[in-house]
Amino acid sequence: MAELIDGAAVAAEIREAVARDVAGMAVPPGLATVLVGDDPASAIYVARKRRACVEAGMRDLHHHLPGDVSQEELAGVVAGLAADPEVTGILLQLPLPAHLDPKPVLELIPPAKDVDGLTIRSAGRLALGEPGLRPCTPAGVMALLDAYEVPIAGVDAVVVGRSNLVGRPMAQMLLERDATVTSCHKGTADLRSETRRADILVVAAGVPGLIGRDDVKPGVTVIDVGIHRTPDGIVGDVDFAAVEPVASRITPVPGGVGPMTIAMLMRNTVDATRLADELATEVAG
Repeated sequence: MAELIDGAAVAAEIREAVARDVAGMAVPPGLATVLVGDDPASAIYVARKRRACVEAGMRDLHHHLPGDVSQEELAGVVAGLAADPEVTGILLQLPLPAHLDPKPVLELIPPAKDVDGLTIRSAGRLALGEPGLRPCTPAGVMALLDAYEVPIAGVDAVVVGRSNLVGRPMAQMLLERDATVTSCHKGTADLRSETRRADILVVAAGVPGLIGRDDVKPGVTVIDVGIHRTPDGIVGDVDFAAVEPVASRITPVPGGVGPMTIAMLMRNTVDATRLADELATEVAG
């Protein structure tokens, strides 16, 4: 049976380390969350993020805007936060209401305050191997691999999924650590032949039960990023019961990758202070 990768335990360690870092700072980081409208799921997500940061000693700089806010008004708020030295990190909660275009608003967030790591400039820094804030979920996956001492350099890593949120940055992060990376997706011809080569298999395709027993080789480390509510409960992109007996390590759903996302947001918010100093030095130089 595979060893379970306990994301909740690793996330708790990261949150404790972040709290210690914050306690040693003369001025605690300030996280500005921006929530537009009253979508219940978004409100819950933002509340969790705010609560976690406050528990770690950070400053909560929340902005809740009405659902009918204009594109110009939203852009003005984010631009103001970008220029505010009291704001360490900016998080624009997505999705936005249908009449708003998130792309130009996201690009107002400076790389040193982009705690979600989702802007074009942050993606560019990742692609070029430059210092920057990395997207929270794939950064959490890397932290799990390191916590369980999973070898990365030189191994075959396969990422199933190509979203800007997880799949694309995940492949870049593994490549940055010297893995040999194959990027796939649910439309890949003969997906099974690709996934069966993997020493590390990260699945973020958004398809429940996409990966089964015959899709993996014995001894693989399986990271399941998917999460789906079904009549039978919460499941991932991996058929856990089928794959667990042949894998060496596997993340459960829930309790695997999920807890890591907020933990890495907290880590990014602390690291943003250091990154701001580094980027300022680059510009000055």
